[in-house]
Amino acid sequence: MHYKEGKSEELKHKFWKSLADSSFLFLQLDSDPESAVPMTAQLDKDANSAIWFFTGRDHFLAKGGAATATFSGKDHDLFARFGGTLVEETSRERLDQQWSNFVEAWFPGGKDDPNLLMLRMDLGTAEIWSSDLGLLSVAKMALGKDVRDDAKGSHVDHVSL
Repeated sequence: MHYKEGKSEELKHKFWKSLADSSFLFLQLDSDPESAVPMTAQLDKDANSAIWFFTGRDHFLAKGGAATATFSGKDHDLFARFGGTLVEETSRERLDQQWSNFVEAWFPGGKDDPNLLMLRMDLGTAEIWSSDLGLLSVAKMALGKDVRDDAKGSHVDHVSL
């Protein structure tokens, strides 16, 4: 772990907040590393070990399995790569909870559209980078000063989400 002891929870919290602020990420099946596509993550503030996605049954992601997501916060202050397993979400309650006009725009048949597939990504471990070096470090960079020690506390590896 590259992040200062006791700070990994803080960085995980920052990750979830950043993902809630901008829920767009790249998602790929591990069996096909060139399959990364932009997707919109559906979040639940009470569920911190899963993310949901809407897609079509005819989409290559529909086969599910091991997957990796990459994420960049909207202000480029946080970056993450995390893995998990994509499985079909069969809960109608979950579908109703995550449904929105934005989703319906993609599925004209509504919640009963025969092509609609809701996937759940059961999360594994993540690697998270924070680029928030602070004002002093930014000033040091502007002057060409070494900031490598300042950046050491901005990375956590293999943290469970």
